[in-house]
Amino acid sequence: MSAKAAVGKPPRMALLVHSDKAVISKLQVALLEKGFVTIVAGELPQALSAMTEHYFEIAIVSSQLAKGGDGWTLAGVLHLVFPRAFVCVVSPTEPDVLALQAAINYGVREIYKQSSPAAEMIDSILHQLDHGSRLSGRAN
Repeated sequence: MSAKAAVGKPPRMALLVHSDKAVISKLQVALLEKGFVTIVAGELPQALSAMTEHYFEIAIVSSQLAKGGDGWTLAGVLHLVFPRAFVCVVSPTEPDVLALQAAINYGVREIYKQSSPAAEMIDSILHQLDHGSRLSGRAN
């Protein structure tokens, strides 16, 4: 299914913020296979610009952008701007207690290890998105 398959509906959008092009490429392919259009940002200013131009359903952010932990701050801003979006962080290492605490503080739904297969990561995200939308539909 392509992103253009649904006539009259806006495309499903995902923001990928990571400086490693190999990681971005794998995530883009996995998202494209699920019908998403991706916007890629390699650094914080590009990500902030993209946030003003698009509505994102998914945001995947590297925990380490130009400065040590600025990925966490960006994830927090994404959570505030797109409260219904699935905001997650990709970490180069196993999440530790400090990473889990940052995830809670910044409203991040999940931390994925960067070495995880992209297709599995995207399947997990979509499963959680689908489950969350079903739960919010029941409340109304």
